[in-house]
Amino acid sequence: MTKMTLGSYPHMLGFEQLERLVERTAKSGNEGYPPYNIEQTTDTSYRITLAVAGFGEDDLAITVEDRQLVIRGRQTDDSDGRMFLHRGIAARQFQRSFVLADGVEVGEALMENGLLHVDLTRARPDTVVQTINIKKG
Repeated sequence: MTKMTLGSYPHMLGFEQLERLVERTAKSGNEGYPPYNIEQTTDTSYRITLAVAGFGEDDLAITVEDRQLVIRGRQTDDSDGRMFLHRGIAARQFQRSFVLADGVEVGEALMENGLLHVDLTRARPDTVVQTINIKKG
């Protein structure tokens, strides 16, 4: 059986990028650490919240790479000279990726009580209907 792609349908022009986006999202397979919420705060804005207990602002990096929001965390191991009887709070690194639609922009980021909040806004389209003039040939 052959795999049907969006490019193989003649009435779906220019959707190759969408197909790559879906494949990239499916491959990202984040492990579940750190846990996160995504909430819609208004009609055109969103907030991603990650639980990053133990991480400071200097341990985190937020970038936008090819319409993908990437949040990375890396803690330094400060356990030198310390003897843990139990170590349940791991100092492990992580990377979380979120694919952004066209028109979605990353706003500010805020650390509060072990939670990292990243605000996103979506621009409203200026025109919904566009009229195309026909030139005489």
